[in-house]
Amino acid sequence: MTFRFTKPQKAKLVAAWDRLAQARAHGEAFDPVPVVKLFTPDAGATWLLAAMSPDETSAWGVADLGLGFVELGDVDLAELRQLRGKLGLPVEIDRWFKTDKSLWGYQRDGQLRGRLVT
Repeated sequence: MTFRFTKPQKAKLVAAWDRLAQARAHGEAFDPVPVVKLFTPDAGATWLLAAMSPDETSAWGVADLGLGFVELGDVDLAELRQLRGKLGLPVEIDRWFKTDKSLWGYQRDGQLRGRLVT
């Protein structure tokens, strides 16, 4: 089974998507805290998501695919739901993730370290 967001997570992610769209439209910065952490238990990839489209097809956050780069950008959720790691395990939600900084804070730290640290 693949990951599923809780109702509170969905509400926060979709509300942030609206704020992200407004910020993009006005050329303003938008630096929210991540709502969820997704990861591959058998492939070393991690995503911290801060916003999601209402139709749940796209998300926005920080990604570390385990290649030494941490990038901020859009994520295709259908692609993540189909993704499997080396042992065939699907992407999971870290149910114990607690954020301690903004999305850009995670990206900045990740770029300096070459990996996302949560």
